Amino acid sequence: MAMLAVIRRMSTVVEEAPRLTKFSLQAPKCVEVEFANGNAFKLSAEFLRINSPAVDGKIRSIGGEKVISGRRHVGIMSAEPVGNYGVRLNFDDLHKTGIYSWDYFYHLGSKKFTLMRSYIKTLKKYGLSRDPRGRK
Repeated sequence: MAMLAVIRRMSTVVEEAPRLTKFSLQAPKCVEVEFANGNAFKLSAEFLRINSPAVDGKIRSIGGEKVISGRRHVGIMSAEPVGNYGVRLNFDDLHKTGIYSWDYFYHLGSKKFTLMRSYIKTLKKYGLSRDPRGRK
């Protein structure tokens, strides 16, 4: 009985994203997604790269926080379908292990400004830049 209560509580916390109605790769700069509820999001290559759902060797762990810097000019080379639930994005910095589900695109789009503001704040906190080293 207690397990059922936990499952019910979890289901109210995690909201399922609406059905994806459009996915468009605007290589190398961005991805555009639209959902059945009318929400549409334009997500930049940099934003998608820094929020990759994959573990990546280019992430710096500073003070327990995972930080990716220097990705302002990263581009998306291609998008490969993964089942009927998402895509694998291949970036020109050779990162290609992240699988972006439609639900994850919805989450990123819904929280875009908050996530980007937090990212910039974290970079400033550690004296890092969105620009690649040697490029300002």
